[in-house]
Amino acid sequence: MSRYAVILAGGRGTRFWPRSRKRKAKQVLPFLGEGTLIQQTLARLRPVFPPENVWVLTNQHLRQEIIRQLPEVPKRQILAEPAQRNTAPCIGLAARLLRDQDPDAVMAVFPADHVIGKPARFLRLVRAALRAAEKDRLVVLGIQPRWAETGYGYIEFPEGAAPGSVNPLPVRQFREKPDQATAERYLAAGHFFWNAGMFFWRADVLLDALRRHLPKTATLLEGLPRLHSSRFKEALGETYPLTENISIDYAVLEKAAGVVGLAADDIGWNDVGSWNAVYELHERDADGNVARTGAIFAQSSGNYVEAPGKLAALIGVRDLVIVDTPDALLVADRSKAQQVSDLVKALERLKRDDLL
Repeated sequence: MSRYAVILAGGRGTRFWPRSRKRKAKQVLPFLGEGTLIQQTLARLRPVFPPENVWVLTNQHLRQEIIRQLPEVPKRQILAEPAQRNTAPCIGLAARLLRDQDPDAVMAVFPADHVIGKPARFLRLVRAALRAAEKDRLVVLGIQPRWAETGYGYIEFPEGAAPGSVNPLPVRQFREKPDQATAERYLAAGHFFWNAGMFFWRADVLLDALRRHLPKTATLLEGLPRLHSSRFKEALGETYPLTENISIDYAVLEKAAGVVGLAADDIGWNDVGSWNAVYELHERDADGNVARTGAIFAQSSGNYVEAPGKLAALIGVRDLVIVDTPDALLVADRSKAQQVSDLVKALERLKRDDLL
């Protein structure tokens, strides 16, 4: 009962505009199967973590929607960050609150917006990671790469790392997002794994590491009153924006000694990072088209269509993403899907809050 899941749900999902907005971001939208991404995350974790042992860190725009979508999780355990400060302050805050509640707390950190197609294999690794974390280790999970990806960071394990083993391996080094040639070398080597952003450790061990490697933020978090205090919300609003804007990888994991990891085999993992990733998740017709709403295709291939309430008709086009909403229409080359977030930045510069 001292095992807790911390679900990180604070992102805006800007690469999924126009469907993803501040108050209806990627993690609270349905992309595959039944339920939204965060509902699927909770359901996937339920065999290991009962809902009363689940905490969610999100933002002020999404908190009420997540409370609505996850009624089984205690409302007070769904917290809104007063400011966006990356994963180190966010995870540190969760660790601080869990340690207050349970000095023996072991926490597992999961993104809210990933798809895992083989949950039984995944949970086998989660249980192994928790066992290692209970021995005061900082534990990470690496995903076996399926192609030479330049958009992910990598975890370097010792040569000969066996995917799917439940025995933790020492992490040699964390590698930044590589160029194409380096990514191809990592793939060929066989002992470099994608960093999935899933972590496991005792809350007190993580707080000790923060004090050592990120002392300013650690001090600010330690100074907060307890969650049940009437001053907690006010104090959090004053203190949290002063913490450092840095990821847990840069702040702690790349500096800490003795970090270990599990090298996952095929668990059907997809970080759903762009509209192209959604395209890849869905069944396609004989010409490679995906129609999530009504569509007809003529001399067209490789397209993704999501246009509720109307029939989309495509003639003589290839590899497009077409997403329609009541107030905006996106038409993009699938190979440029990662650049949708640039459109959101342009809308911000234009102060088009009505479209954000």
